[in-house]
Amino acid sequence: MSEEKTRVEFDAPNSLVEHIDTVAEVLDISRTQLLIDALENKLDELATEETFRRRLSNAYYDGRTDYDTVETILGREEATRLKLLRASIDQTFAIPELKDDLPSDDTFYDGEVAEWSASSSSESSDSV
Repeated sequence: MSEEKTRVEFDAPNSLVEHIDTVAEVLDISRTQLLIDALENKLDELATEETFRRRLSNAYYDGRTDYDTVETILGREEATRLKLLRASIDQTFAIPELKDDLPSDDTFYDGEVAEWSASSSSESSDSV
C-alpha cells in the first residue's frame, strides 16, 4: 500500500543541513529519508509524554485538531476514549422545572410525623 506524499519545503540553517547530509551519507540513506525517520521518531517519543498527550487532548476538545490526527498519533483506543469523553462533555443536560411553586415550610412541615415501629411479621422471622 503506497502512502500519499506531500512535498514540504522549509528553511534550515546551513550548518544543520551539512550535518544532516553527513549523517545521511554515513548511513547511506537519502537526506529526505533521514528527516522522515527523525520526525517519525520524535512523534513516537512525544506520544509517550504525558504533557504532550494532555496538550493534544486539549487541542481535540477545543476543536483545534480532529479525531483522525489524534488516532494517528495516540492510536485508536486512546482516540476513541477522547471522542467518548468529548461527547459526554458536550452533552446538554435537561434542567428540571417545577410545574407549581414549592410548598411553604409551614405547609410542608405541618401535620403529624409518622413514627416507625417494628411490625409483628419481622419479629416472628427474627425469633426463628
